[in-house]
Amino acid sequence: MRWRLLLLAAAAWSQTTPCRCDHADPASLETRDCSLCKEAHQQAAQPGVFFLKDANPRKPNRILALPVKHEKGQQDLRDLTAAERVALWKAAMTKAQELWPDAWGLAYNSATVRTQCHLHLHIGKLNEGVDEATGRTVRGPEQFPVPESGLGVWVHPAKGGYHVHMDREIAEPVLLR
Repeated sequence: MRWRLLLLAAAAWSQTTPCRCDHADPASLETRDCSLCKEAHQQAAQPGVFFLKDANPRKPNRILALPVKHEKGQQDLRDLTAAERVALWKAAMTKAQELWPDAWGLAYNSATVRTQCHLHLHIGKLNEGVDEATGRTVRGPEQFPVPESGLGVWVHPAKGGYHVHMDREIAEPVLLR
């Protein structure tokens, strides 16, 4: 019960706190609600995707994959072009395979429940015993569907490609903390 209340509180907070960060206005990064936007701004010299260790002390085994690109109001996978989404997924998959060759997973929480407005994927080791029955198999990130508003997505390797699951708002609990 306590867990559900925390999730509801996080969802309510994120829906009432839109991202105010604007890379064209450096002052907005100082008064921001999102620490990841400033990190992305500092990476602006390199195009594409960068990685950070998750700063949450309860998630010591997590890495985040973030697109450098961040325009005002852009907070969701749907805001990226198809090529940008594929590049983000591929970069995250490469990093995940380096860290956990056969047992990795990627997770994207719905924008309605994220506490950081800058778009990011969680990279981690897939928890043993995670229910994989609802996933569908695709051959590569070009075929990863974009989740509907309010849904997250989690991905892991599977025979014949990758399993993609869009069955929850908060996808990252499938990964080892």
